[in-house]
Amino acid sequence: MSIFNLGSINIDYIYTLPRLLAAGETLASTSFSVDLGGKGANQSIALARAGAHVRHAGQLHEADTAWLDGLREAGVDCSHILAADISSGHAVVAVDEQTAENQIILSPGSNQALPAGMIAPFLASAQPGDWALAQNEVNLTEAFLRAAKQKNLHICYSAAPFIADITAGLLPIVDLLIVNHLEAEALTSFTGKPIDRHGIRHVIITQGAKGASYKGSAAAAFDLPGVPVKAVDTTGAGDTYLGYVLAVLDEGQTIKQAMQIAATASALQVTRQGASAAIPTRAEVEAFQK
Repeated sequence: MSIFNLGSINIDYIYTLPRLLAAGETLASTSFSVDLGGKGANQSIALARAGAHVRHAGQLHEADTAWLDGLREAGVDCSHILAADISSGHAVVAVDEQTAENQIILSPGSNQALPAGMIAPFLASAQPGDWALAQNEVNLTEAFLRAAKQKNLHICYSAAPFIADITAGLLPIVDLLIVNHLEAEALTSFTGKPIDRHGIRHVIITQGAKGASYKGSAAAAFDLPGVPVKAVDTTGAGDTYLGYVLAVLDEGQTIKQAMQIAATASALQVTRQGASAAIPTRAEVEAFQK
């Protein structure tokens, strides 16, 4: 099947620091790099490297279209990505070289100016049983997922950055929800009931290095531990995890198998610098599992 991802495309400016900054502090970086990023782009690359057939729709500035080479090289269909006279989204990423944790400043740019008219052409070739995927870094998330549901696509929703009212409103149409433990707590607080009481077929709550929990209605709840590694940069780990879960699930494997493979993929990803550039291929993941 195909996976249609309406997602953000960012240019990441990545600074490795001796430690994360305190308020008012100036600190020299120990390394610097520029990379393709954005939750949407990262997830599309993870999907493609996991073996899925993925089509991406989004937008960036017309002067920055060379950055799409990273998506194309991974095998992503980029025919519905627009070039506009609006600044591309970008992120300033600070990475602690001791703990691998990060701080991110995001400028949405053209990601928040997607034209509504792009949805219908993007979904024109979609068939019932395909997947639609979106995050909260673009402005058409809700309209896109509702249009996809009307065409009988399965819905995967990455509710990040967490926007309470949008997320709660989409839950009735979501088939696969992946959130981290902080987003799960925020959603529970906003809706007034536990995340596993919304009738969603598959719900995964990630907890970083600790692993992930499954709380969907399609199977009994279970926990899976993380894969122990020495992390150097955790940027993009959640996007790698989501991409692999969805790709493996789309192959027909069980949700537990998908989560196990995704845990290995994200563990391998954090042993490398960067976000999209660090996402492993399926062959690399399988070799790492052995």
